[in-house]
Amino acid sequence: MAAFVIVDITILNQHEYEEYKKLTPPSIAAYGGKFIARGGVTESLEGDWNAERIVILEFENVQRAKEWWNSELYAPAKEIRQRNAKTKMILVEGISV
Repeated sequence: MAAFVIVDITILNQHEYEEYKKLTPPSIAAYGGKFIARGGVTESLEGDWNAERIVILEFENVQRAKEWWNSELYAPAKEIRQRNAKTKMILVEGISV
């Protein structure tokens, strides 16, 4: 079953965050993941969720998503993101689009 990583990001330091954006795609691809959405315009349709930046990743399954998130390949980028942004991130099983 496909797995999706859904991320709500508030960037605190845009300059340093640019390095994160460069490092992340190869790490995702190495684990068979792909971007479904990456920083496009968002619009709240209901409730008070006003996201600054949304990213949605698709992986083959939950195990591959967790392998990516815990990988040494992603670790340097993760450290940059955690230092320069506030992040809410969830992993959800779903169907492939």
